[in-house]
Amino acid sequence: MAGTKIEISGPKSLFSNEFLSNSTSLLNSRKRRTVEVRKPLAATAAFTAVQMVAKLIELDSVKVTVEYDAMEQMKELMFNWWDSSKTTIDAQKGVFLQLVSSDIDPRTGKAKVSKEAILDWSRDLHINADKFVTHEVQFLVDGNFGFPGAILVTNKNSKEFYLKCMLGHEKLKGCLHFDCQSWVQPEKLHPEKRIFFTDKAYLPHETPMGLRELREKKLRELRGNGEGVRVLSDRIYDYDVYNDLGNPDKGLEFARPILGGQRRPYPRRCRTGRPSTKSDPKAESPVNETTPMYVPRDEAFVDEKKRSVDAGSWKWMMNNLFPFFKHSTESDSVNSFVDINNLYKESRNHSNFPVESTADAFKFDPPNIVSRDASCCLRDDEFGRFTLAGMNPISIERLKVFPPVSKLDPSIYGPTQSALREEHLISHLDGMTVQKAIERKKLFTLDYHDAFLPFLNSINAHPDRKAYATRTIFFLTQMGTLKPIAIELSLPSTNPFKPSKQVITPPVDATTCWQWQLAKAHVCSNDSGAHELIQHWLRTHACMEPFIIAARRHLSAMHPILKLLHPHMRYTMDINARARELLISAGGIIESLFSTKECSMEITSFAYKNWRFDMESLPADLIRRGVAELDPTEPHGIKLLIEDYPYANDGLLIWSAIERLVKDYVNYYYPDSNSIRSDPELNTWYYESINVGHADHRHESWWPNLSTPNDLVSILTTLIWISSAKHAALNFGQYHYGGYVPVRPSYMRRLIPNEDDPEYQNFISDPERCYLSSLPRLREMAFLMSMLEILSTHSEDEEYLGDRKELSTWRGAPEIIEAFYRFSMEMKAIEKEIEKINSDTKLRNRCGAGVSPYQLMVPSSEPGVSCRGVPNSISI
Repeated sequence: MAGTKIEISGPKSLFSNEFLSNSTSLLNSRKRRTVEVRKPLAATAAFTAVQMVAKLIELDSVKVTVEYDAMEQMKELMFNWWDSSKTTIDAQKGVFLQLVSSDIDPRTGKAKVSKEAILDWSRDLHINADKFVTHEVQFLVDGNFGFPGAILVTNKNSKEFYLKCMLGHEKLKGCLHFDCQSWVQPEKLHPEKRIFFTDKAYLPHETPMGLRELREKKLRELRGNGEGVRVLSDRIYDYDVYNDLGNPDKGLEFARPILGGQRRPYPRRCRTGRPSTKSDPKAESPVNETTPMYVPRDEAFVDEKKRSVDAGSWKWMMNNLFPFFKHSTESDSVNSFVDINNLYKESRNHSNFPVESTADAFKFDPPNIVSRDASCCLRDDEFGRFTLAGMNPISIERLKVFPPVSKLDPSIYGPTQSALREEHLISHLDGMTVQKAIERKKLFTLDYHDAFLPFLNSINAHPDRKAYATRTIFFLTQMGTLKPIAIELSLPSTNPFKPSKQVITPPVDATTCWQWQLAKAHVCSNDSGAHELIQHWLRTHACMEPFIIAARRHLSAMHPILKLLHPHMRYTMDINARARELLISAGGIIESLFSTKECSMEITSFAYKNWRFDMESLPADLIRRGVAELDPTEPHGIKLLIEDYPYANDGLLIWSAIERLVKDYVNYYYPDSNSIRSDPELNTWYYESINVGHADHRHESWWPNLSTPNDLVSILTTLIWISSAKHAALNFGQYHYGGYVPVRPSYMRRLIPNEDDPEYQNFISDPERCYLSSLPRLREMAFLMSMLEILSTHSEDEEYLGDRKELSTWRGAPEIIEAFYRFSMEMKAIEKEIEKINSDTKLRNRCGAGVSPYQLMVPSSEPGVSCRGVPNSISI
């Protein structure tokens, strides 16, 4: 009997690009085997009996790809064999499958459903097989069944399994393909039958009649009812505020305010339903053994990703714990730059690292900026270059008003005027006045005054944390580089007789040289915190999650927009949940390793007040910061005011390619505004993303409309940009640009001594020791480098921009396949273009003696810490 074959195998390439447009042609145009089934009836009902003859046909072979733990299955079989009492139960084990027709039965008004077919892999376990193996089942369907549009799956085994896909055998005219990609739970945990649709995309009004009820039912299941504690096997998407960052039961110092609401606005996260803490009924209890970290099951890391993270954690432990256990009696204070350099493996090409290396296995690879430059402190040219082509290239702004003016409430935070004056800058402006330099668009700034000043009293109350609210002024040189020319350091105004602001300018002698180095280190400390908390966590991770939750709740698996966005949502909810547990929680890694301490997440809430989705597209962001202007004559429609701005130059190449792909895609499915307005799933997704996911900004007028295809193109391009290239630029350079702490400290332990300070004489007598004592201790440096290395690592299963592994959804839409192919080719062309311009010696921010090429926008990468590669999604 030919039967239907269920195969467990590896990932498949594209299948036949023919797809049957007529839902019944598959079954009506092929040879089939017919079986007559007659129901016994009395003679008086003979006519009726003839009418009830049913023709059943066998489908050709169908392959289904699943994954399960064969060894665990074998163990279970062994136990069941020894326990004879389970004989009856064993007969009911297996995976039960039913095909659902795209057509409805005219007699019942319901979808046609096949008889159940049983997949029982216990009879053919492949113990030594790779990840996927092959099994067979058989389907019998009515001769008028029509084309299958869905499959119902019931797992009567005791373990979950991963159902990857189900695809028609090559004998079929066309291709029956279900791209499932989901964990199927045992029936005893989730009694509802799982619903999987063929991978053909349908807008809601195009849904075949036989599938409409299932389409709505599946979305209802994913939304849940908003109640109860979520368990690991659940697949429910719902919203909650950030009330899970603290642990007040552990002590008052571990209590943290709730983020989300009028007082502290914030994006929403995925609801877990964990019980409240005993000390605060509004705070959610932390993760523990009885209530582990929850993300919807299909959002969780797969094994390859888990292994990558676990390997990074193991290396973290070895790099940090082993050396300090070995030398536990030694101090971890920094006495010289040699102490810091000893944390790294030997670098044979540069003399700033020791020649001897007896424990390289427990040392760090030298970051790019160290392995190519023997300087121990941050040079001015590198300081300027890193604002354009470093770990945080999206904070630099053009200076439009001088002196700068604070937007903080003066009744709370003191005078809004800056201490910067023309005399601080005039000697560095190539003969121009400040006003003339502003008019010629030559002055730029890193301004962290308003972001940090409200929190400095809390930060500086810690004996080992000291910070300023900094402003740095840069001058755009004739070579196209940025030169720092003044740094303003501000403290809260507490003493009317003591200035709260000071300005430090480039050095003229030995004393001012060290003061300038310390000032730059404090700016970098501000920048490290702003990068990690605001630009990286808030503007990519946190702000994307509500769009993902809303998409899962309201866009059917059939919906073409969900299919477009799916690879750009991969792993984001899992990594965000892990961040809430380990990174941004009370006493977590961020609070331990950055200057912001317990204020860390409040700083992000303060910044979220000024967040605007319409400013998150790359062109809009560049224009908002004043580093670009609209110019229709330019290739991307804007003109960069800093021509050699690697992040922007490379980013615009990727942005435009994404925009072209999305435009082709959207115009295929939505030819006019009416098609946008008539899509209830699409409009509900966008409405809920705003009004629930970003509820604290729901009344803002700046939200883009969703009325036309161009509106949708803009929204989707922005979301894909944030998930891919923007996040990559902010994340995967962290180790190489931030892994040498003297150049980029994450926090400082001392303020800069003034002449009337007791420490000033110590500073004068030994400025290097003063500088080193201001940096984190060696142990904290090692912790920081380990964290940055883990965050900068590409896993083995990374999926990069331009790589679409499954295009079977669009077999009947050659225009879409062609658009994805062009996009893939564009990514390869962009990679070559970036390599080309990185070797252009006229571009001083990319090329020069000891200058590492800017590669964070190069789409592809090998696994590991490469300082390049643009994954599809926020996956780390």
